[in-house]
Amino acid sequence: MTTVQQLVAYGLLLYAGWRLLRSTRRRSPLDNIPGPKSDSYILGNLGRIFDRRDAWAFQRNLVARYGRLVAIHGLFNSTDLYTYDPRAFHSIFVKDQDVFEESAIFLTCFMLFMGPGLLATLGDQHRRQRKMLNPLFSAKHLREMTPLFNNVVHRLHDAIASRVEGGSQELDILGWMGRTALELIGQGGLGYSFDPLTEDVADEFAENLKEYFPVLASLGLPVRQSLPHLIKIGPAWFRRKVTQLIPYKPAHRMREISDIIDARSTEIINAKKAAILQGDEALKQQVGEGKDIISVLLRANMVASEEDRLPDNEVIAQVSTLVFAAMDTTSNALARILQLLALHPDIQRKLREELVYARDDGTGKLKDLDYDEVMELPYLDAICRETLRLYPPVRVLVRISVQKDGILPLSSPIIGRDGSLIESVPVRPGQRIVTDLEAINREKELWGEDAEEWKPERWMNPLPRALEDAHIPGVYSHVMTFIGGARACIGFKFSQLEMKVVLAMLLPTLKFDLTDKPIFWNAAGIVFPSVGEESAKPEMPMKVTRLV
Repeated sequence: MTTVQQLVAYGLLLYAGWRLLRSTRRRSPLDNIPGPKSDSYILGNLGRIFDRRDAWAFQRNLVARYGRLVAIHGLFNSTDLYTYDPRAFHSIFVKDQDVFEESAIFLTCFMLFMGPGLLATLGDQHRRQRKMLNPLFSAKHLREMTPLFNNVVHRLHDAIASRVEGGSQELDILGWMGRTALELIGQGGLGYSFDPLTEDVADEFAENLKEYFPVLASLGLPVRQSLPHLIKIGPAWFRRKVTQLIPYKPAHRMREISDIIDARSTEIINAKKAAILQGDEALKQQVGEGKDIISVLLRANMVASEEDRLPDNEVIAQVSTLVFAAMDTTSNALARILQLLALHPDIQRKLREELVYARDDGTGKLKDLDYDEVMELPYLDAICRETLRLYPPVRVLVRISVQKDGILPLSSPIIGRDGSLIESVPVRPGQRIVTDLEAINREKELWGEDAEEWKPERWMNPLPRALEDAHIPGVYSHVMTFIGGARACIGFKFSQLEMKVVLAMLLPTLKFDLTDKPIFWNAAGIVFPSVGEESAKPEMPMKVTRLV
């Protein structure tokens, strides 16, 4: 055991002793909330909730057996809450969002390794950043960026089509969707090209961003749990020196990743600033012609008032934040859609007919669609909405109660262990709440008995009245996939446009089928596919056939 692991272990032993002593001194109203037995004294039930293979069955058992509010065991058997109750969600994500914040571990990891970007900040700092960024994700700005999206996705289409010109071929569709998502956020977000798509070119920045989660996981749970406390020990230079001295490879690799991300982000921002100072003609010579998110942000920041202006370190942090947030979520969702279309060839055919008709230029050739045309295609929209409802790329989010004692309201009472009705739950500072985004999206009381079935047609008919009355606080289509409130996904319209442009470009001339390889979806921080349960390598082979 290394020195750092020993120090962390001693700290955890002290914390465990404190938790044990605390638990023997008082009872809590949460003790009356039904829930499963603990699986482990150290991890409680969290080991199963965050296990990439076991989480699916465990969570669905929680939902089926206990309902909308469950008492689960957290670290050292502390009582955590697990919920998918609509009214509780409204309190957590909207009404009392300043009370229920991101966990310190989540915030620390992003702050430490990517800087003070949108994912790492809270309160006024977060609100100031969103105020500057919100206009850049508006429909108005995305309309201007749609030709750029079409140009990038044309390259994707040509690259795939060239590989299947001689007949059907097996391709890693997840890999292609990931490369495309990276290039779209690169050009549309940063005015920077990572990948020509027509040839295989590795990019150091992109490769290191992809390693962020795997290497962070390899640090080990005790180290990750200790990070919010470890970063308070001395100044930054001292902590860096310590990590250089200790013989712990994951810590060294995380430092390298952070340094590479910071260096490239700074390089991109400095190049953009120089082009802006040279005038509009210099911007037009760059990728994105100055219409990309970062270029527009920099120009707006230069003329912003003192109280609204973002300091350089926050602007630089947005580079890695934008790429990180946009890459795997959208690409994995696109891979899921293509898998579902392969599983339902009749739906794939119907969608292809809609797209060919919409793209017909009157001479038999396929035209590019503008923003309004691609966003308003009814069947394409229904397929995207239904997939994002049933299969959100992020399954669960953790929130921590801060500041003061509060009340978590419920949409309908639950029956306590003692048989009494529980209509709300008292919440003390430090209370951990696991919110199940997938469960609320599949709630049969809201969506009907077919809630767990993939039925795009449901979006082409009036939605259930119960769903309307529940007032789900999601920013998108009565679902919590992009969450809601002040920390809702700022780029959800960017993501929708990306998915629709890719599907509209590929499906008219390419057919997607399953191979004989089993595909398993891993319950990671961002859900991803692999070949079988045993493999943790993100990939999804599919058979692709050229039709035209």
